[in-house]
Amino acid sequence: MHSQQAPFKEDQSSLIFRSRCTIQGRVCNLIIYGGSCTNVASITLVKKLNLSTQEHPHPYKLRWLRKGTEVRVDKQCLVPFSIENVYKDEILCDVVPMDAYHLLLGRLWEFDKNSVHQGRRNT
Repeated sequence: MHSQQAPFKEDQSSLIFRSRCTIQGRVCNLIIYGGSCTNVASITLVKKLNLSTQEHPHPYKLRWLRKGTEVRVDKQCLVPFSIENVYKDEILCDVVPMDAYHLLLGRLWEFDKNSVHQGRRNT
């Protein structure tokens, strides 16, 4: 079961790692945010790159993406991506309308990959 999440706040900026990644040869905006309990791909990314989707096994609603509205999350997509030529992965993401970023990797990805974020070096 997914829980609803609060909007990003300026005081949370130290928890956010912004970068770029490559998906099917296209440079995309990436954010790694440990405050999110889901991995998310934007609808725009999915449509532009013609990525196939599947029905979400446990649809849910989010309120943090658009102020004052709820978004029903009922699709998932497997997204292959790379960061520079050093890291390659494929991640299952919930598909949602999201304007600022194409791909958001949350706590699930951090846990699965045992990732380490060096805040001062932004690596």
